[in-house]
Amino acid sequence: MFGETTYLDNGAATRLDERVLEAMRPYYFDTYAVATSEFGYSIGITAREALDEARAALAAQLGGRPNEFIFTSGSTESSNMAIKGVMMALAEKKGRHLITSKIEDFPVLNSARALERQGYRVTYLAPDGDGRIDPEAVRAALEPDTALVSIQHANQEIGTVQDIAAIGAVCREAGVVFHSDATHTFTRVPLDVGRVPVDLVTVSAHTIHGPRGVGGLYVRKGTPLRKWMDGGFQEFDLRAGVEDIAGAAGFAAAAALITQEETDHIQAMRDRVIERALAEIPFTMLNGHRTERTPQNANITFHYVEGESITLQLDMRGFAVSTGSACFSKSLEASHVIMGIGGDHERAHGSVRFTFGRYNVMEDADRIIDNIAEVVAQLRAISPLYPGKEQA
Repeated sequence: MFGETTYLDNGAATRLDERVLEAMRPYYFDTYAVATSEFGYSIGITAREALDEARAALAAQLGGRPNEFIFTSGSTESSNMAIKGVMMALAEKKGRHLITSKIEDFPVLNSARALERQGYRVTYLAPDGDGRIDPEAVRAALEPDTALVSIQHANQEIGTVQDIAAIGAVCREAGVVFHSDATHTFTRVPLDVGRVPVDLVTVSAHTIHGPRGVGGLYVRKGTPLRKWMDGGFQEFDLRAGVEDIAGAAGFAAAAALITQEETDHIQAMRDRVIERALAEIPFTMLNGHRTERTPQNANITFHYVEGESITLQLDMRGFAVSTGSACFSKSLEASHVIMGIGGDHERAHGSVRFTFGRYNVMEDADRIIDNIAEVVAQLRAISPLYPGKEQA
């Protein structure tokens, strides 16, 4: 519970952990100087040490080295930096061709579209019905001038986890840089850059009960990356701007608090929702891979009803969930992810995403299904399209 609302939209943002706030507090009120080198003043040196400690801790979470981790303002900046930075660095040396998928999150998709407007070429790969990208499809799409492949570690809407080890191996064999957006897997799904051939990884604090407005980009040593935001020489002269020491400390603290026991509990709640919804509510279907999915995500389509109506009804009952309905999109387009895996508008409009976090309990999983079963039955009872009113 969060206030009067049972919050089940942790895939969008998570509640800040009080312990994270305490880790950040000193850098707002005590050690509040900018990070300076050993030749600066003491408060600045202490701030630099805190930044370096946070960087080392977060790099270690990925199996990388401290000098391979760049702090950013979040996943949007990290993916923009990775995609635009690599493509600009390799435009003349390698080529102007980018490969990504149709179901990436908007920082990746819109970065690709921005590059297209500048004359770059982009291939958008189609996933299978579960949302998986075939590594052989990546291989088939490679061209002599392909500079970068960007395939997410897991999908933001349906939770499907990609085989980025296999995709990375294809890229490594072809000598192509590989980026993966791990915003929804960082600390929850194992990713060791020492074992997985991925060159750049996007991560963020806002999905792991850390502060909003801080993220990171892992950049393997030797990866070509052009600085794309002008200013100072911070972050190894790759990301200009005064460092957010408090945010960095909070990010590292949040990552350190994630445990396997907690992740297992979150997955158990996810499984309860999936199992009960599919067993107890007729005309439902799971979106995304049944087993290869993030532990926090359950995305279910309730046919013959609008996701918008479901979310509004649930909100009145004290639950916060999200939907792929076009009515909840500023673009007025149905979920590009559901459409991308072969779904139609009806499937997209009826989809609801439940994402669990640290502050949820198993009772939340049962209560949301009890309530959604009532809501769906009520909505179907007034739907002229519903063929099974006797089951509603």
